Amino acid sequence: MKTQGLPMQEGLYNSQNEHDACGVGFVVNVKGKKSHDIVAKGIQILVNLEHRGASGAEKNSGDGAGIITQIPHGFFLKKTVELGFSLPQPGDYGVGQIFLPKVDEERLEIQKLFARCVDESGQTILGWRKVPTDNSDLGESVKRTEPDQFQVFIKRGKNAKDADAFERKLYVIRKYSERMIRESELPGSEDYYVGSMSCRTIVYKGLFLSPQVMGYFPDLKDESYESALALVHSRFSTNTFPTWPLAHPFRYIAHNGEINTLRGNENWMKSRETLLKSKLFTPDEIKKLLPIIDSAGSDSSKLDNVVELLVLSGRSLPHVMMMVIPEAWEKDPEMSAEKKAFYEYHGTLMEPWDGPASVAFTDGQIIGATLDRNGLRPSRYQLTTDDVLVMASEAGVLDFPPENIVLKGRLQPGRMFVVSLEEGRIIPDEEIKMRIATRKPYAKWLAKNKIEISNLKLSREIRQPDPETVLKRQKTFGYSLEDLRILMAPMVNLGEEALGSMGTDTPLAVLSDKSRNLFDYFHQLFAQVCRFFFLR
Repeated sequence: MKTQGLPMQEGLYNSQNEHDACGVGFVVNVKGKKSHDIVAKGIQILVNLEHRGASGAEKNSGDGAGIITQIPHGFFLKKTVELGFSLPQPGDYGVGQIFLPKVDEERLEIQKLFARCVDESGQTILGWRKVPTDNSDLGESVKRTEPDQFQVFIKRGKNAKDADAFERKLYVIRKYSERMIRESELPGSEDYYVGSMSCRTIVYKGLFLSPQVMGYFPDLKDESYESALALVHSRFSTNTFPTWPLAHPFRYIAHNGEINTLRGNENWMKSRETLLKSKLFTPDEIKKLLPIIDSAGSDSSKLDNVVELLVLSGRSLPHVMMMVIPEAWEKDPEMSAEKKAFYEYHGTLMEPWDGPASVAFTDGQIIGATLDRNGLRPSRYQLTTDDVLVMASEAGVLDFPPENIVLKGRLQPGRMFVVSLEEGRIIPDEEIKMRIATRKPYAKWLAKNKIEISNLKLSREIRQPDPETVLKRQKTFGYSLEDLRILMAPMVNLGEEALGSMGTDTPLAVLSDKSRNLFDYFHQLFAQVCRFFFLR
């Protein structure tokens, strides 16, 4: 018997053991040597991850795929000269990859409003370039929503002293322009989307099947398009309907998995917006960044929104990934005191973005991946004798002769894998985390500022209700024997929250003639994926 799209079921093979999930991977020259070969290898990884993506009713319409690379300076030098303007040195200009409406009049009005946002930030637009594309291989349903893609080249202004400061200015421009154009309600404003805006990295992506990316973007075939790294993603959209903007990679991450705690994470981030302060952003710039999270995005894009803010406010990318996807640290007897202090301190600032997640990340200077504490989305890596490292959501995405492989392994639960192009090496998990955890005196800060609830003294005696009325009050408020035995007993006896697996046969309140306990209405959502399937 053969299941559609899968091999014959024979021997020990059973297609029921197959699981669908997004495909994510990256390839990097560890020594930071740029070449077109790295870009080509990235595209090959994407093609080999085709089975990880999803397609629509048409066989040539996909859920999304894309690639992020370093800015190919030599390639853009050649292309901008053809357009009549020249580029300064790398780091002195940024490139925005922007989706715009196809109607010229609509696009020009949006570009004018965008230019005003750039001028307000003290930067200068050098010119625009329409990204050449070939949609002949796309399905008709995809073509109906296809935007035009343009690149805008922005020169670093005098108010940005270095590349890091310039990245922050570009971030403000992107966020401010998104809000201004959205609120303007200009015709075609719904098509405006900034895939990337950076002086270090650029994203080519869209509503494709994996093999369609290279054909759609002729830029990626040009031998002068060089990069030392390439991060790719093939999307299986279980949590939102596929659209052009929701294809991965995003500006810093590509994600395989779901975020279970999404609604709470988003609400907490929203509540912090009035408290945001930074020495690196002016109060006016912080106002222009709001809202931090795009409510129309997917779980992955919302995580990327938060990562972007935390990185550009002065933290390293590995530091941020430790904050948002921490290890299971509280009861680990082998973890160092410094790391425990780091996680405990940051737990007061940022709640974990929990879920089965493998997240690849890059800022153009480092590239790496981290795995959630449960380890349900493992990634495998190989390093060759010529310093090419490949990591992907499965083995075999690139073929190398066995004699050329000097290192291979898999990402472990809660661990991080980082390649530093500046240092030209892989930085081990323990080293990178200890480097970050010992950078500040987190243990001293906790000892000085943490208040234990158990040490708080009550200002007055709490009145205890009559114990003879307990049963009556339990019935009044809808407590059941199951609540007492399974949920409350562990809390009373062990001081622990009861744990359980998914699944409940309790009737919905609207369909039941029984009164429900108030606390039954407070549940953690199991990611967006469940909501999507229930609606179907």
